[in-house]
Amino acid sequence: MKKILLQVLLLAAIVALVWWLYSLFNTPLEFERARKERETKVVERLKDIRTAQRAFRSKYLKFTPNFDSLIAFVEHDSLTFERAIGSEDDSVAVAQGLVHRQKFQVAVKDTIEFFSLGGDVNNLRYIPGSVEATGSLQQFAMDTASIETESKVVVPVFEAFAQYPTFLGDLDKQELINFRDYQVKTLNRADGLKVGSLTATTNEAGNWE
Repeated sequence: MKKILLQVLLLAAIVALVWWLYSLFNTPLEFERARKERETKVVERLKDIRTAQRAFRSKYLKFTPNFDSLIAFVEHDSLTFERAIGSEDDSVAVAQGLVHRQKFQVAVKDTIEFFSLGGDVNNLRYIPGSVEATGSLQQFAMDTASIETESKVVVPVFEAFAQYPTFLGDLDKQELINFRDYQVKTLNRADGLKVGSLTATTNEAGNWE
């Protein structure tokens, strides 16, 4: 009886050891898989924010610091374009004043293409994966500033930012701590994904680029 009990205990110990070894190797792999998948979605949303902000700047010569005005711009505003009436290569038509340029308006939502909004522009403000990570929808932090360059030119800038816990917070806690430490302390990067910068002119680059 004791021999059978020892065999059962030994088998249980072996199973526990195998499971521990599996978890030891599988946890980092699963964390990386989920992290990359969610980062891809966040990057797509940040690119859409950048697209909307650039369109806003093309009309108002500045960026907007809040999503209410940015979303209202996309949904209800328009952009001005020009088209040539007649051919500027036709010297006779030019001499006769038959060639001119005509301005026309196009709705913003008809001029730019978004890839991550699922048909709802209001999603522009929300961080993909935030419900899974935190239990509720989280918004990107967004703000604007003006920077004077070395040539004394004042340049408008903006930044939209999502901290890692807002879209990775439900993943393995220790793996997330290790990943954030590596990004911030080793690579000297931001503790999250962002597009643009409030302290440098980056041409609205993302920190994943």
